[in-house]
Amino acid sequence: MKSEEALRDSSQTKTNSSQAARTGVSEPARSSTQVESPAQASLPINPFAPDDGRYVTKEEYWARWYENPYPDIDVSYEWNNGRLEAKPLPNEPQLDLYNWFLDLLHRFISTYPIAKLINLETGFVLTIEDPTEPSGQREAVRKPDIGVILNSNPVPWGGVDRRHFDGVCDMVVEAVSDSTLAEVLRDTEEKRRDYALAGVKEYYILDPGGEHMRFYRLIPGGQYEEIQPDLEGVIGSDVLPGLQFRLEEMERQPRMEELALNDVYSGYVIPRLQIAVSKSEAEAQRADEATQRADKATQRADEATQRAEEEAAARQAAEQRAEAEASARQEEATARQAAEQRAEEEAAARQAEAAARQEADEQMRAMAEELDRLRRQSS
Repeated sequence: MKSEEALRDSSQTKTNSSQAARTGVSEPARSSTQVESPAQASLPINPFAPDDGRYVTKEEYWARWYENPYPDIDVSYEWNNGRLEAKPLPNEPQLDLYNWFLDLLHRFISTYPIAKLINLETGFVLTIEDPTEPSGQREAVRKPDIGVILNSNPVPWGGVDRRHFDGVCDMVVEAVSDSTLAEVLRDTEEKRRDYALAGVKEYYILDPGGEHMRFYRLIPGGQYEEIQPDLEGVIGSDVLPGLQFRLEEMERQPRMEELALNDVYSGYVIPRLQIAVSKSEAEAQRADEATQRADKATQRADEATQRAEEEAAARQAAEQRAEAEASARQEEATARQAAEQRAEEEAAARQAEAAARQEADEQMRAMAEELDRLRRQSS
C-alpha cells in the first residue's frame, strides 16, 4: 500500500497535469518533499499564476519558486508560512508612481550613500512571533517592491552570490495591489502587521488613487503608527534622515529637475543643479547690481551734466546781466558826461551873458557919465 505522502504526491501530480492541460503552461519540476494543503485541489486556477496558493516547504520554495519557474509566464511568488502567494502585476498608474518614488530614493542614496536598495524580485525572510504556531513562530519570504537596507544593518548585503537578503529590511515600500479586496487587505493589513512584528522600521504603501496611501513608522511594542504630514504636507523619514517629500508631488510626479529647485528636495535631488542655479542667480544678481550701479552712475553723470549746463546757463545769464549792467553804467556815464557838458555850456553861456550884461552896464554907465559930462559942459 502506498504511504499517505505518496498518495498525496500522486494526487497532486495528477492535479498539476490537469491544470497544465487546461492552462497550456508547462509545470516546473517538483521534489518528493513538497507539502500540500488538503484543499489544494479545489483552489481555482489563475492562468497567470498557476501555483498561487500551493503549499510547499521553504526549501522547495528557494529551489523552485523563488525565481520564475516558468519560461512562458511572467510570474513572481512570495512564500507565506508554507503557501505560495503570487505578486500581482501593477497597472500603469501604480508603475508610474513606483518608478517615480524609486527614482527619488536612488537620488537620495546617491547623495547620501547610507543604504542600499533591493526591489521587485529580491526577497527577505520575516520571522514572526505567532502563538498559534506549534513552534511559536511563523516565517514568510517577501519580495518588497522596494526594500531599503541601511549600511548599519547587522546583516550585510551586496555579495555577488546573494539572491535574497537574510536580514530584515529597515524600510519597505509596497505599491498597493488592488485588483481584489484580498490583495488590498494583504498590503494594508497582513503585510503591515507582519512587517511591524518582524522589525521593519518604516513601511510605506503607495497608491496613485490616494485611498490606501499610508506611511508608517515602528514604535515600541512592535506596532506601526502613521506618519502624519506637517503643515506643508511634507512627510519625513526617520530611517533615511533628510528624505522628505510632499504628498502633492507624489500625486503630480514632477520631473526631478523641477524637484531639484524645490526647497523640500534640493538637499538630495540633483544638489549640483541647485548649486549651479544658485550660482547663476547670484551672478545674475551681481550683474543686476552692477547694472543698477552703472545706471546710478549714469544718472549721477546726467545730473552732473545737467547741473553743469544749468551752471553754465546761469553764468551766461550772469555775464549777460553784467554786460547789460556795464552797458547801462556806460550809458549812464555818457549821459552824466553829456549833462555835465551841457551844464558847463550853460555856465559858460551864463558867464558870457553876465559879462555881456556887465559890459553893457559899463557902457551904459560910461554913456551916462558922458552924457552927464556933456550936460555939465553945456550948462
